[in-house]
Amino acid sequence: MTLPFIDLAAQQSRLRPALDAAIARVLDGGQYVMGAEVAELEKQLAAFCGARHCLSCANGTDALQLALMALGVKAGDAVFVPSFTFAATAEVVPLTGATPVFVDVLPDTFNMDPESLRRAIAHAREIGLNPACVIPVDLFGLPADYDVLIPIAREHGMKVVGDSAQGWGGVYKGRVTGSLADITTTSFFPAKPLGCYGDGGAIFTDDDGLAALMDSLRQHGKGEDRYIYARIGLNSRMDTLQAAILLEKLSIYADEIEARQEVARRYTAGLSGRFETPFIPEGLKSIWAQYTLKTKSTAERQALQARCGAAGVPTAIYYPIPLHVQDAYAGFPADPAGLPVTEDLAGRVVSLPMHPYLASQVQDTIVAAVLG
Repeated sequence: MTLPFIDLAAQQSRLRPALDAAIARVLDGGQYVMGAEVAELEKQLAAFCGARHCLSCANGTDALQLALMALGVKAGDAVFVPSFTFAATAEVVPLTGATPVFVDVLPDTFNMDPESLRRAIAHAREIGLNPACVIPVDLFGLPADYDVLIPIAREHGMKVVGDSAQGWGGVYKGRVTGSLADITTTSFFPAKPLGCYGDGGAIFTDDDGLAALMDSLRQHGKGEDRYIYARIGLNSRMDTLQAAILLEKLSIYADEIEARQEVARRYTAGLSGRFETPFIPEGLKSIWAQYTLKTKSTAERQALQARCGAAGVPTAIYYPIPLHVQDAYAGFPADPAGLPVTEDLAGRVVSLPMHPYLASQVQDTIVAAVLG
């Protein structure tokens, strides 16, 4: 029997009566798109992270695209993104007509490398692009180093969009992700720490004007009236059913984040003597979307995965092929010094089962399989 990589069934068992009641209320109310639950969810999400505005949308990818559209990113602009991330971070950039420029990451946190960003900005200017935006990623649940990255962006007149699809709710020096960048986006894909039962996303900002603009953009670019259009927009509204589900999940989210801390501590205690375990800088708190080890080599990783597979323990590799070498993205510019850390990590990282309901005795089994 194979263990679940993420045990959504355990969470559902905890919440099932409340979920059933929430879904029934939506069915009884009959407002299936942008119903009252959507507005309530946005209010509670904003309060959780300390942002002035939250706007829900159809998915985390749309959230990123809406953010870039609201910032006016366009052809001739450069948007700086890490290569060690999910494709959504980069794919929205060409959809606005702009050019993604790939940046390396740090070997300890896996988040955007400030010096690589500086080199990439200089390179973008050299090839005639206008630096417009930086998208740091809160990878695997750990906030990026915003106090360093934001000043670099400001030095070059750029805005910052925090891609917190994996990290929303993490803590950075006393502040919660969602309130750190000009705009922050997140995803409610089911496997995320705060996930719905379909697709969903959200956008956070303290800027009243940006919030109003993104509200228009997510609803076909509507103006004063439903059938008056002020701009070209998207159809990116959240289903009321998903909002109702997320409201129930949000009610236990802080508790689940704390449970994830304990799961991570047990992993680190059991594995740090053999493998390089995740590094969390002082003053930061990860929400542990993934627990990711670094092996010494690809061969060691393959051996680890083979041992785990034989024991019924699932593993995953995030991400096996960096974006900047994939066919869809290989033609875009990157840090001229290369992205050696990204390429090295792709060959050595491996992620273990991680969720708030991972019992200590089950985790002992996982650790034993990993160690062999």
